[in-house]
Amino acid sequence: MQPIETEVKFHLADPPAMRTRLIGLGALSSGRFPERNIRFDNDAMGLLRSRALLRLRQARTATLTYKTPPAQADPEFKQLVEIEVEVADFAATQQILAALGFRPQQRYEKERESLRLGRTAFCMDALPFGDFLEIEGPQEEIRDYAGRLGLNWERRILMTYLEMFDIIRSFHSLKAADLTFANFNGVRVDLAACLPMMEAGRRPASG
Repeated sequence: MQPIETEVKFHLADPPAMRTRLIGLGALSSGRFPERNIRFDNDAMGLLRSRALLRLRQARTATLTYKTPPAQADPEFKQLVEIEVEVADFAATQQILAALGFRPQQRYEKERESLRLGRTAFCMDALPFGDFLEIEGPQEEIRDYAGRLGLNWERRILMTYLEMFDIIRSFHSLKAADLTFANFNGVRVDLAACLPMMEAGRRPASG
């Protein structure tokens, strides 16, 4: 059986208050760490065209992850087939990927605090353009915890951070291809204007 990752995201206007709510529910933190990520693809952009992701991440440990859409997905959630392995050497893994024809295409950074409550993981993410909570776990628990945390289900986000970055980059006519803190120095993001294009219940109907 393929491992299916099920999650949603929410924008956080007040991260400390959300952290207090999570701790109040009994969530346990495993710490906060900076992350650097590299998205890889081949010269034909075959992964991007098939909506797959090959990512190398350096945080507390280094991991190599492959994600692809499942044959069937619940539209209420962001669902992907995920295969992930911890790697011992970040630089050597890049060399292996290069030898196989995969090149770095995009870099992105965030700071993440990971918390867990039973089968559900809560990731508090600080990105260059804002703060977000990612809830990953069983579908019924995701909805239940979203309600208990006072989050509006209609304002959930089913996009990846790179897809969200594409909206912000287009809205602000940004030239940088990488989602890094350095590239956002001096950039004022109008996140309130961009969020309706990201949130599942507020996105304009296509067509």
